[in-house]
Amino acid sequence: MAEVAKILETEKPVAPAAAETAVAEGKVAASHPPEEKVAETNAIVVADKAPDAAEKKISGGSIDRDIALAEVEKEKRMSFIKAWEDSEKTKAENKAQKKSSAVTSWENSKKAAAEAKLRKMEEVLEKKKAVYAEQMKNKISLIHKEAEEKKAMVEARRKEEILKAQEMAAKHRATGNVPKKFLGCF
Repeated sequence: MAEVAKILETEKPVAPAAAETAVAEGKVAASHPPEEKVAETNAIVVADKAPDAAEKKISGGSIDRDIALAEVEKEKRMSFIKAWEDSEKTKAENKAQKKSSAVTSWENSKKAAAEAKLRKMEEVLEKKKAVYAEQMKNKISLIHKEAEEKKAMVEARRKEEILKAQEMAAKHRATGNVPKKFLGCF
């Protein structure tokens, strides 16, 4: 665009009607070339210019003008290529991001399902543990009950044996006989 402006500056000023005919004949480049839009990009592209292009001084010759127009066309093509490249890179990044999000979503759903299954199993195990603990408590209470009954039987037998021994001792005292088994170990 800068070269076009330089070309227009080097040309003689022309009347408006003459300017239109000059543009139609292709002698002078239009001051505002039609803009073409690049599909699917929002990027602003700045065309890289060669350092020698800015230093060239364009004289009024048609060959120089053709060269300048060719350079402008080249820059235009390069900016379109750069825009296309940026667009393709953006598409690739968006596609990768979408797939990455899908994988993360899949991972989170699988984790949630596994954690739910784990919690359900823990609940089942807690219920089994509670049932088993209740069974053990019942078993312990039955054992304690049986132990109390056996202790009561032992106590009752002890009292019977003591009572029997006292009765035998009273009988022996009354008769004056010495018991046959005085000492059981001899």
